[in-house]
Amino acid sequence: MRYEVSHRTTYSYDEDVTDSLGIGYLVPRELPWQRVLERELVIEPVASDRTEDLDYYGNTATYFQVTTPHTSLDILATSRVEVDTPAYADDALAVAWESARPAGRDDVEDAWRAQDFTLPSALANHTEDVRAYAAASLVPGRPIGEAATDLMHRINTDFAYDKTATTVTSTLEDVMDKRAGVCQDFAHLTLACLRTHGLAARYVSGYLATQPPPGKERVFGADATHAWAAVWLPGGGWLAIDPTNDQWANDRYVTLAWGRDYGDVPPVKGVIFTEAKTSSLAVEVDVAPVP
Repeated sequence: MRYEVSHRTTYSYDEDVTDSLGIGYLVPRELPWQRVLERELVIEPVASDRTEDLDYYGNTATYFQVTTPHTSLDILATSRVEVDTPAYADDALAVAWESARPAGRDDVEDAWRAQDFTLPSALANHTEDVRAYAAASLVPGRPIGEAATDLMHRINTDFAYDKTATTVTSTLEDVMDKRAGVCQDFAHLTLACLRTHGLAARYVSGYLATQPPPGKERVFGADATHAWAAVWLPGGGWLAIDPTNDQWANDRYVTLAWGRDYGDVPPVKGVIFTEAKTSSLAVEVDVAPVP
């Protein structure tokens, strides 16, 4: 599949901002199953200082500083990408989940790199409740592909998608208590479930191409950023699972970046210098299939 992606972020303030420093993770990754054909990032007002770099995980990070006084900061990222459905080797999926732990797998070249994704992180902390919940899927000897897919299915079944259930300050304990949340919450829950049992799992940020109801036209800007998880397969890459939609990531998923949790790869974050008392944020995302 080929897509044209548009992601606009607009900050508005009631007084001038005299200095704005930010970092954005808005450039899709080049991957074996994803090719970036075109991409552009436009910042208004124009940044006085701007640079790109690859972070520790290989994501493209854009650093910028806007020193022109402004009451509105507009960041528009556009790209054209081609995406294939990722393929996984049957023997990698069939490994018993206990043997899919990176610890002690000196026979697998990238095991040492995967170790970082077994550790707790700020938004995917390890708790006994989460460990116990995951244990129902991680039964002894079960193949890692089957176990991860079962965990994905259970989270989709047991937790309701509810935008009002959580906020940016909610914890995994809140999600477990309310049995509800949004895609970021379900991705973090998946990470914690797998990591508490020694498996490596990473947070993936990107987009999911949606389709309008039958007989309806696409509404520009009606899409949104999305989040899912990926679990390490010894010698077989990373199996990308989406508990929000109960499916493996396919050619409808555009990958932006990955890290330990959302805190590593937010679309935009930064600091401002201003005397403004109020501010607002508007986000408009469109993922349009291209013939």
